Amino acid sequence: MKLPRLKHYKWWLRIASYSFFLIAGQAVATLLGRLYFDQGGNSKWMATFVQSAGFPTLLPLLFFFSSSLRSTASTPLNTSSTKLPPLSTLTFLYFAFGLMLTGGNLMYSYGLSYLPVSTYSLLCATQLAFNALFSFFFNSQKFTPFILNSLVLLTISASLLAVNTNSENMTGIPKGKYVIGFLCTLGASATFSLNLSLVQLSFQKVIKTETFSAVLDMQIYPSFVATCGCVVGLFASGEWKILGNEMENYGKGRVSYMMTLIWTGLTWQISQTAMLGLIFEVSSLFSNVISTLAYPVVPILAVMFFHDKMDGVKVMALVLAVWGLLSYIYQHYLDDSKSKVNKTSDNEASGAGAVIEVC
Repeated sequence: MKLPRLKHYKWWLRIASYSFFLIAGQAVATLLGRLYFDQGGNSKWMATFVQSAGFPTLLPLLFFFSSSLRSTASTPLNTSSTKLPPLSTLTFLYFAFGLMLTGGNLMYSYGLSYLPVSTYSLLCATQLAFNALFSFFFNSQKFTPFILNSLVLLTISASLLAVNTNSENMTGIPKGKYVIGFLCTLGASATFSLNLSLVQLSFQKVIKTETFSAVLDMQIYPSFVATCGCVVGLFASGEWKILGNEMENYGKGRVSYMMTLIWTGLTWQISQTAMLGLIFEVSSLFSNVISTLAYPVVPILAVMFFHDKMDGVKVMALVLAVWGLLSYIYQHYLDDSKSKVNKTSDNEASGAGAVIEVC
């Protein structure tokens, strides 16, 4: 009995580690992204670039896990092997996910530049609603009363923010840009959720390899495609010409400018890799639930560090978002309890069948 329990505890330890790095990385990355724009950064493509450009930091992990996998496969005792999909199929997947990542990150950059970080974070909570919809079509996710309750609450939360335009006190930002930021954030949330559901579907139907190396591949190669797309966008838009002047006039100095971009890239990679780990261990819906835990934290930090306005409407939107999140978490608790009961019943039935067969 000790070995199965130890395995179960190790699984929960992995889940806890992934969750911590996802929440912490996402919260810090969001605040650093807002800091870039607040201190004089203006390049949307640069803000998009750093969201994916940190992927080289994962290469040592990829080499380590890939070599471990090859050495395990070469041992005489290892008789089972997993057939990898064709290289052309993997290339198509990585390229498609990379393009989706580029588009979603660019919309996030517009949202973060035109909205207060508290409003931006609360709008990002709509990822759960989009993810539930896409998971219903692609991942056989069932709608339960608690999930429907969460969808309704998150929709109301976003609607409250939509009618709260005039109370945002956005100095220097016209109402039109606020609307663009609002729509871009919603579009980015939908794109991100679609990406997660398709990634889970790819793991189940195409890749079929339950290794962390496969998780890293799904992070590194699409990030490489997204980074190349951002470089093309940076030069095609002409924003590369303003980067030198942007660095010189950055509010906190040149060193702070570089450190802001570097740490933004690193924290995004930490959070995205942790999210892929949760997809691998559980599901895209669960990873999105954990990701949304950061959103109630960010508005509070935004009030502390950026002096964002937290009026009654925004507080109500925050309460509804947290309520919707708790509905999701409770549904996962019910699903986990039900699966344990079913597993115990199956084990007892198989044990009784073995006894009858012996007799």
